[in-house]
Amino acid sequence: MIASLLGLAVVLGLLVSAAPALADAAGQRWVAQFWPVAKKAGITRATYDRALGNFTPDPDVLAKAQSQAEFVKPLWDYLDSAVSAKRLENGKEALARYGRQLQMIEAHYGVDRSVVVAIWGMESSYGQVLVNEKIVKNTIRSLATLAYQGGSRAKYGRQQLIAALKILQHGDITPRGMVGSWAGAMGHTQFIPTTYQAYAVDFDGDGKRDIWNSEIDALASTANYLAKMGWQHGQSWGYEVVLPRGFDWRLADDGKSAPLSAWRKAGVARVAGRQFPASDEPARLYAPAGAKGPAFLLLHNFRVIKRYNNADAYALAVGHLADRLRGSGTFVSEWPRDVRPLTAAERAEVQALLAQRGYYQGTVDGKIGAGTKKAIRNFQQSAGVVADGYVSTGLLQQLRSGG
Repeated sequence: MIASLLGLAVVLGLLVSAAPALADAAGQRWVAQFWPVAKKAGITRATYDRALGNFTPDPDVLAKAQSQAEFVKPLWDYLDSAVSAKRLENGKEALARYGRQLQMIEAHYGVDRSVVVAIWGMESSYGQVLVNEKIVKNTIRSLATLAYQGGSRAKYGRQQLIAALKILQHGDITPRGMVGSWAGAMGHTQFIPTTYQAYAVDFDGDGKRDIWNSEIDALASTANYLAKMGWQHGQSWGYEVVLPRGFDWRLADDGKSAPLSAWRKAGVARVAGRQFPASDEPARLYAPAGAKGPAFLLLHNFRVIKRYNNADAYALAVGHLADRLRGSGTFVSEWPRDVRPLTAAERAEVQALLAQRGYYQGTVDGKIGAGTKKAIRNFQQSAGVVADGYVSTGLLQQLRSGG
């Protein structure tokens, strides 16, 4: 019996020790198979071998690519982290340290330096992430892993890997120095390789577009990107506003915009008695916590920030952080910190319960779009509560109770 157990242990030990070798072999087979694609894209064999000669898939990247987030952080918690006291302190220090260069960048590209620095803070905590060995990843290995593993991210991985290899071939950075996130976003301000190819600039004049080691190149590249996306110099991203009693919440539907004069006519006013500017540009109303939290009129520059990261929460954080770096205060209205976001299953349950009552005819998928919001508003109106269309734990409890 003991001999049998010892024999089994030896076999298991051999299997465990063989696993990395098998993984290495599979990785190298993939490298050989991908070479014709890289060659066709103009990558030299020397560049290819230097970058991928010792490739093994990164298990951490594989795990992250296959995982799906279950927890949704409340927006106010996200903003607390994004616009923390430490991030403000470090951002103001960065504005002072690079003041002359940022002034030149702003003059050249017409993008507010505080917005550029805010994006730097959001993307890499002013470069601190790049020296954190627990977080930072080698970009070539990460993208090759995404391409190697197949699935929904494989096309992205192949496309970005080719772009990354072209960057190496141009000589802007070494394979070892090309670092960033597990998904392939690179450097101080987290450009993916194709974005780098199109918008990165050499602002410090050393002949390299180095967003990893040159803060100035990274900041100028970000300003160049925002400028190319249509940034309007001297304009705000938006305004915190207060809504009149009996406000028609249908006006807050996603995608609807109206001139500032129309919002004023509807009774929407800036907080603390501040005045809107004389311009009459289109704005969208955004009330991420419904009637119980702050509301904002979002302008063109907000949409430009979203070209960096297509999430309202991200753009709001960047805009607010930039305002705070310029000396503005916190939002005037309070967030409803006693509530939590619903899970995907709970959102689907809301849709199902609304459908049972005849308010909703769409797909029960947990995605809160215009159709779901309209159904919620109609239900809220029939229940005699503020019809803001906001999906909340209170709404779910009311639907469950038959109220």
